[in-house]
Amino acid sequence: MRFPLLPMWKVDSITELTPAILEEKGIRLLMLDFDNTIVPYATNAPTREMAAWLQTMTDSSVEICVVSNSKKNRVKIFCDQYGIPCITHAKKPGTKGIRECLSRYGLPKENCALAGDQIYTDVLGGNSAGVQSILVKAIHNHNFWLKARGVLELPWRAAACKRRIAP
Repeated sequence: MRFPLLPMWKVDSITELTPAILEEKGIRLLMLDFDNTIVPYATNAPTREMAAWLQTMTDSSVEICVVSNSKKNRVKIFCDQYGIPCITHAKKPGTKGIRECLSRYGLPKENCALAGDQIYTDVLGGNSAGVQSILVKAIHNHNFWLKARGVLELPWRAAACKRRIAP
């Protein structure tokens, strides 16, 4: 059994996860956190690199679905604009939203992963649900609370330093 706060994999940016890398790891469904994983909290506009990555992923055989704790309409608007399915009010680190996503796609847990920037919600939620967890470096910790959370996560981030999924 894996330790619940230790991610299975780690990347600096979600864009490092190519369809080929995910397929090599047996991942057929990639669940994505939204804020600070795809876009910063303060905007709905992805970088050109992120927009290109989203297009590459939607064109690939790897399914993607945003699984976000957000209750704001901006997540649904963004996902509609980019043709990405989404689940909001996911209640991570609980497994409600993750289980809903797994049910929607009907894939075995071992072929699914959750990628996000927070250990205490995304990694813990993914591990609790039995899917592969991928820790992503936060795009921008723009306020005191995000920076403080980052400090609290440092031991787990350090422990995961050798778990790089991509070069």
